[in-house]
Amino acid sequence: MWEVRGALLFFLAACAATEPGEQTTNSSSAPTPPNIVILLADDLGYGDLGCMGSQQIQTPHIDSLATEGVLFTQAYMSASVCAPARAGLMTGRYQQRFGFEFNLVAPISGAPEQQGLPLTETTIATYLQGAGYRTAYFGKWHLGQSIPAFHPLERGFDEFFGHLEGSSNYWPKGEKSRLRRGREQITEPAVPYLTDALAEEACAFIHRQQDAPFFCFVSFNAPHTPLQAKPEMLERYANLKPAGRRKYAGMVTSMDEAVGRVLDALDKEGLTDNTLVLFLNDNGGAVGYNHSLNPPLNGMKGTFLEGGVRVPMLVRWPGVWGANQRFDLPVSSLDVLPTCLAGAGVPLPAELDGVDLMPHLAAGTGSNSGPGPHETLFWKLDTHAAVRHGDWKLIRLPDRAPLLFDIAADLGEFHDRTPEEPERVADLLARLEAWESQLASPLWRGSEAWREHKRQLYNNSYDRQQPPAPLPR
Repeated sequence: MWEVRGALLFFLAACAATEPGEQTTNSSSAPTPPNIVILLADDLGYGDLGCMGSQQIQTPHIDSLATEGVLFTQAYMSASVCAPARAGLMTGRYQQRFGFEFNLVAPISGAPEQQGLPLTETTIATYLQGAGYRTAYFGKWHLGQSIPAFHPLERGFDEFFGHLEGSSNYWPKGEKSRLRRGREQITEPAVPYLTDALAEEACAFIHRQQDAPFFCFVSFNAPHTPLQAKPEMLERYANLKPAGRRKYAGMVTSMDEAVGRVLDALDKEGLTDNTLVLFLNDNGGAVGYNHSLNPPLNGMKGTFLEGGVRVPMLVRWPGVWGANQRFDLPVSSLDVLPTCLAGAGVPLPAELDGVDLMPHLAAGTGSNSGPGPHETLFWKLDTHAAVRHGDWKLIRLPDRAPLLFDIAADLGEFHDRTPEEPERVADLLARLEAWESQLASPLWRGSEAWREHKRQLYNNSYDRQQPPAPLPR
C-alpha cells in the first residue's frame, strides 16, 4: 500500500512540475526524482526573519522562500532543545520512542554506546541513499560522537563537513578546531567564517552532482552561541542595541546570505524547478542567551510554551507547490521525512509519527480548512510534558498545577484556562499519559542542574512584542 501511495504522489508531483503542453522526449522514461535541500537554523528567534515580522534583521533570501513557496504558520519541532529535535527530524518519529529524550550536553549519564541516535533507527539520508540519492551533510551534527557508528558517514551520508558537537567557534583555529571533513579534523589556520564555509561546501557539492539526484542537508550552527559576527555585519547593524543583539543580527544575516548562495547554486545549475527546498529552525529562540526574540510567542528554548517549540518553516518546490502560500494548520518537524520521501517516490515505513504533507499541499493550494495533518501533538522532556489537541494545549509541570491555553484565541499564552476547564484538563492529561505509556526509558539523562534550569524557565517573563527598527545611520 505504501509503495503504491508513494509512487502515485511522486507521479502527480512530476506531472505538476511539467509546463502545460510540454512533451517529454521519451514517453517511457521515468520522472526525474527531485533534489532535496534542507536548511536548518540553530536557536533562531521565531520573530527574527523578515517574513515573520522582524523590522530589525535583514533576511531577504530566506524571505524569498516564503514568497516563492509555502509559509507554515503553525510549525512545531518535536523537542524544545537541540539534539532531541534533530533526532525527531532525522527519523520522522518521536525521539522518546527510542530513548533520545535528553540533550547531548555534558555531563550526562549512560554508556558511550548509548549516547547518540540509536543504530536501530533509520535516518532520512539512509532511505534516500537506498533510492539512489547522493547525500551530504554540512554543519552541526549533535546526534552522537561517543562511538564511530554514530558518525554521519555511518548514518546514510556520503559526505560530511562540519562539527559533531553541539556548538563551534565561528572561526575554527588549528588544533582547537572542531571542524571535520569526513572523519579527519581540519586544522588549517585559514578556515573562513564557519557559516560561509558551510555554504561554500554545500554549493561545491551541488555543482558536482550531474547524474544522480541529491540530498543536501545544511545544518547551520548560526545563530547559536558563541556570539561571533563578521566585522562587516557589525558595521551594517552599528545602530542596533544592545551589543549582543547587534552581533546576533549580524550572524542571522550572514546565515541568510549563505542560504542565498545555496539557492544561487541551484539556479546556476538549472536545478531550481526540480529541487524541494525546506528551511526551518531546530527549536525556539534562546532568549537571553543569544539575544533572539520570539514575538508574538511566550517562552523560549527549553520550554513547551509556544516560544520553545513553534518555529519558522518554509518550503519551495516550483511548479509543484504554489508561490506565496500560507498553511495555517499545525504541522511537525516529524513530517519532513515522510514528505521528502513521498516527493522522491520512496515508500514510507509504517512506524512513522510524521505525516506526508504532499496531499495537503497538492496543486499549490495549501488547505487551511478541514482535517489537518495532526489533530494531536506531544512533547516530553524529563518531568515536564505537553500535549496539543485541536486548539488547546496543556503543559504538565512537576512543581505546579498544569497550564492550559487556547492557542487559537490566545497565541501569546497570557491566560491559563485550567481553573475554568477541569474536564478538558482531565482529557488532555489522559491523552498525554496514554502516549507516554508507549515511550522508551531515556538512554541517558542530563545533570540535575541542567534539568532544574529547564524547569525554572517557566518562571520567567518573556517579551511578546516586535521591537522597532533601529534608527537610521
